[in-house]
Amino acid sequence: MAKAEDKKSGLSDADKLKSLKKKLKKLKSAFKEAAVSVESRVEKGAEAAAAAVRKTGNPVSPLAPAGFPDLPVVAGAEFASGAAGVKYKGRTDVMLVRLAPGTAIAGAFTRSSTRAASVLDCQAKLALTQDTAKGAAIIVNSGNANAFTGKNGQEAVDAVTGGVAKALGVPRERVFSSSTGVIGEPLPAERITAVIGDLAANLDTAGAAGAARAIMTTDTFPKGAAASFEAEGGIINIVGIAKGSGMIAPDMATMLVYVFTDAQIAPALLQKMLSGRMDQTFNAITVDSDTSTSDALILAATGKSKAAPITDLRSAPARAFGKALTRVMLDLAQQVVRDGEGATKFVEVQVTGATSDADAHRVAMAIANSPLVKTAIAGEDANWGRVVMAVGKSGAVADRDRLTIRFGDMVLAENGWRAPGYDEAAASAYMKRDQLVIGVDLGLGKGKRTVWTCDLTHRYIDINADYRS
Repeated sequence: MAKAEDKKSGLSDADKLKSLKKKLKKLKSAFKEAAVSVESRVEKGAEAAAAAVRKTGNPVSPLAPAGFPDLPVVAGAEFASGAAGVKYKGRTDVMLVRLAPGTAIAGAFTRSSTRAASVLDCQAKLALTQDTAKGAAIIVNSGNANAFTGKNGQEAVDAVTGGVAKALGVPRERVFSSSTGVIGEPLPAERITAVIGDLAANLDTAGAAGAARAIMTTDTFPKGAAASFEAEGGIINIVGIAKGSGMIAPDMATMLVYVFTDAQIAPALLQKMLSGRMDQTFNAITVDSDTSTSDALILAATGKSKAAPITDLRSAPARAFGKALTRVMLDLAQQVVRDGEGATKFVEVQVTGATSDADAHRVAMAIANSPLVKTAIAGEDANWGRVVMAVGKSGAVADRDRLTIRFGDMVLAENGWRAPGYDEAAASAYMKRDQLVIGVDLGLGKGKRTVWTCDLTHRYIDINADYRS
């Protein structure tokens, strides 16, 4: 050690400086390499974190209700949910419902010309004469739509409904199925049939909330609604659950909905009650103007209430039931809009003064589906000219000089011109609300229609760009 020090001390100052410069150069090089490595790791970590955020799902919609409602028990309806791994491992993605003997079934389905196998199967079964004495069942999966899957699609439906029929002792023609998720991918029916036994063993009259979660896809919250009323001889309960967030446009409408009641009502009358309420509920909403291949509404009446049977649509009990059913259906329909993909605004479009209800509907939907209107709403821009545009393109009879446009209580345009009292600042302030009303009066007749929609934000693109992955 002493010799090394002596040798080192014998170096000239110039040599010592040269040696120090070499060491400094090496240190700088090492530092630069370390910095590049750290920067690379940080960038990769940030990318991974961002990807993780994208894959963990969507934040709950700002328009969501405060919480899932307390649902009354519907006697004769039992629910179970579980994880079959249809698309993701460990995710609750299947629900099963067992319905007691005596249950009547009604349905409404998408009118898409590329309907999924489960929709076609349900329609075929409901076209048969119902043998209500043998009970019924519903099984639903998320993660795969079983649509555009050819012959294999029906084979998958047969396997799943056959498995339920065997497990519950219900005829296959009384087992109804639905599938929601990616289109064009074969349904792994064996994954669903593998868990049917466990689902059957865990059926519970209080399991509706879990069932609502099991059918979610891009939904950010489970959807439920209920109504109860005193009828002749007892209370009648109605409970509904639904899923829907994107690919939402009228033509049934596009979602999965399951409504259960303990009312005693025959299948034909139940179908009339359901069909007569579609236009003012599920056919009066839109998120993105796209009609799904897979959507269904199934209404089941178990007949287990002590209330007297409903046998006449004109009777007081039938009217009371109709009002309660409408409340549940409209609540669920509006929840779907509130969960519209990327939505930040809930919008009610009221059209009056049309030559007919059909024309009022055309105008309302032209406004509700307009990307220009919806993006203006997202940007909180009081651009009522876009509403004028939508009225004009709707195909409905309209007269510029009779048209009145309102945002909330404010008249923005009337008599073919901007309203004399128009206040841009007040209109802009109104657009900052998360719930808006756009009113249009055509000034031509008594036709009217109200529909509900949401705004269109960049988040809609983000969600749908990642949907298959």
